[in-house]
Amino acid sequence: MSLQKRFSTQDLERIKEAVRQAESKISGEIVPVFVEKSGVYSVGNYRAALVAGALAYWLIILFDRYLHGASKLLGIYDRDPLLIFLMIVIACLLGASASHYIPGVQRLFISQQHLDRMTRQRAETAFLQEEVFNTRHRTGIMIFISFFEKEVMVIADSGISKVVEQKEWDNMVRGIIQNIRMGHVLRGMESAILRCGEILLEKGFLKTADDVNELKDDLRVE
Repeated sequence: MSLQKRFSTQDLERIKEAVRQAESKISGEIVPVFVEKSGVYSVGNYRAALVAGALAYWLIILFDRYLHGASKLLGIYDRDPLLIFLMIVIACLLGASASHYIPGVQRLFISQQHLDRMTRQRAETAFLQEEVFNTRHRTGIMIFISFFEKEVMVIADSGISKVVEQKEWDNMVRGIIQNIRMGHVLRGMESAILRCGEILLEKGFLKTADDVNELKDDLRVE
């Protein structure tokens, strides 16, 4: 599912309004970013193809050993090498196709370490692309959600990270994930955005007279 289909115009406006509200009393900038997928993961398709081909091969062996007589009577198997080869190729293609088009299948063939690494790389790239670092006092916060990997990250710039403990962001991530699991993505994001504002207010990042909105309030959908 594309992100454009996940969220309506009203949904995006709700996120934007939450950012405006959270930033109304603080000097920080909050940047929400959603991506459908952090990596390409072609390796998952290859692994699925190999597993499907191997499974087909073992099924052929079992069929030949235990059901050869019945299959011969039915005329569906005669130990033709070309037929065996085609059956395995078709199984590989089916496995690769299932992995490519069904996200849940592809995730089965990708290690958690690989998912974590790609999500971290994509989040760091988004942090730079969206210029979250480009604030006067380095007070940007990015809330990053990658749906395929089912991962959430909160990355704060140096002006904030040096005074806010990591456990605050960890608690926020857990809250977002809990809401996502219950099907309340927007509610989880709104709560996290408002909580960012509360944390910065508690830490003294107050809005000053010369404060300007340095980064746009919109949800970044990539």
